[in-house]
Amino acid sequence: MPDKQLLHLVIGGELKSLQGPPEFRDLSRVDLVGAYPNYDEALRAWRAKAQETVDNALMRYFIIHAHRLLDPNSDEDHRH
Repeated sequence: MPDKQLLHLVIGGELKSLQGPPEFRDLSRVDLVGAYPNYDEALRAWRAKAQETVDNALMRYFIIHAHRLLDPNSDEDHRH
């Protein structure tokens, strides 16, 4: 039986600043990399995008644990 799907989103874009909480410079240009069924697949996608944009200090990518937003009572994937 396949593992339970734990939805993760990978997004990124250029930040306004490196100080404070992340705030994108232009929301219309946020890069929605994709949706992934588990953390490991999302991490691979995140690493690839982070490596592509390593020369831009303000460009950042994030993994969003969307399964926690859909089911806040879930304690799965608690290691990340």
